[in-house]
Amino acid sequence: MPSPLQSSRVRRIIGAYAVNRLGTWFGFVALSVAVFDHTHSALAVAALLASGQVLPAFLVPAVVARVEASRGRGLLSGLYVLEALVTGALVVLLWNFWLPAILVLVAIDGTAALAASALLRAVLARTAREQAIAAGAPSTPPEQLEAEVAAAERGANATLNVAFSGTFVLGPAAAGAVVAGAGASTALLIDVASFLVCAAMLFDLRAHVEEVEGATVRTRLLDAWAYIKDAPALRTLLLVQGVALVFFESAAPIEVPYAKVALAAGDRGYGALLASWGVGVVIGSVVFARSPARSLGAMLSSGTLAVGLAYVGFSVAPTVAVACVAGVLGGLGNGVQWASLISAVQRMTPPSLLGRMMGAVESVGALCPALGLALGGALVALTSPRTAFLLTGLGAVATTVGFVHVARLGIERSSADGVESKRVGLAEEPYWSPYSREAGTIDPIVAKGE
Repeated sequence: MPSPLQSSRVRRIIGAYAVNRLGTWFGFVALSVAVFDHTHSALAVAALLASGQVLPAFLVPAVVARVEASRGRGLLSGLYVLEALVTGALVVLLWNFWLPAILVLVAIDGTAALAASALLRAVLARTAREQAIAAGAPSTPPEQLEAEVAAAERGANATLNVAFSGTFVLGPAAAGAVVAGAGASTALLIDVASFLVCAAMLFDLRAHVEEVEGATVRTRLLDAWAYIKDAPALRTLLLVQGVALVFFESAAPIEVPYAKVALAAGDRGYGALLASWGVGVVIGSVVFARSPARSLGAMLSSGTLAVGLAYVGFSVAPTVAVACVAGVLGGLGNGVQWASLISAVQRMTPPSLLGRMMGAVESVGALCPALGLALGGALVALTSPRTAFLLTGLGAVATTVGFVHVARLGIERSSADGVESKRVGLAEEPYWSPYSREAGTIDPIVAKGE
């Protein structure tokens, strides 16, 4: 199977994603520091984080469906341009600080960011599928072709995950240095530039998905919702991931008092914990990329287990050094778990619904962390940092059972017939719909070569 990076289109998508993730770190650090400096309130920073996650989580599916309904080019790029304009307005608001307006703009920016990420992942997955189908020989059996499609899609996800992990390590350090040396406004302007670069790189990329004549945004959303209800493994996977994310993200409010009080390690100890986790994420992304034949269900379960055990390790670690070892383990699990989740969802989703399913994943990934922050804050207020980490770790470990159950249900699509139909170009096959699912129906995008 050729490398996904042999495709110039895939390279552009991954490059734009990496540029965007780096720029996002500059915006995140700059706004967090600026809001705290102006308000001297941790609650204000929490409100900032929530505004970029909670409301967008409910709006993203509709935005994704709206973009997929449009036939025009440049609509995906338009989301990045919108982010650039909103971030530019945030620069002005930092000069004339007004928190309510900042929260509104951050909510708009968060909605556009999550929608763009979902669409970019969907386009990448469809591109990998199309190229694998085009490269297959006419005599290739449908089952083998489906395996090649799955491998191409997973390889593209692995490459994207490696790019993400690199920005996870470089982004916070670079953003912190710029904010400290040149100020929050300069960091936000760098973020604006990153959005404009992404818009230029992706201008000719179409996120449109062909559906039945006159399909509205509401119809598209209902189709996606009906598919989730009709796919037990996918539905269970999203629910279990949501619960796991609550426990995963509950660590954020615990980490500072843990480093400073439980370990008596101060700011340097806190930084060392974050760095060790980042190193683990990089290792995890490489592990996933080098494990193309391993079961996605097993990788999901083991990644989740590693995160949970890392939190349990934090609860008993006597020194910063031991805690950092646990941090590397947790980061490794984090890097494997998220990439496996994306690939698993894509495996269980027909091509025409990829954007909306990626939107659902982004929504879960935005909403559940907000619940996790509240849980972690409550636990550390009611108990001790070590006890809080023990409880969240045990909760994360418990969700492993759910992922094992999903693996037993089956992380794969019954699409060998569909792949064969796409290959022979049956463009007149009926539109796939969860309301009338039939073997052999296809996604018109690939069949028409769009």
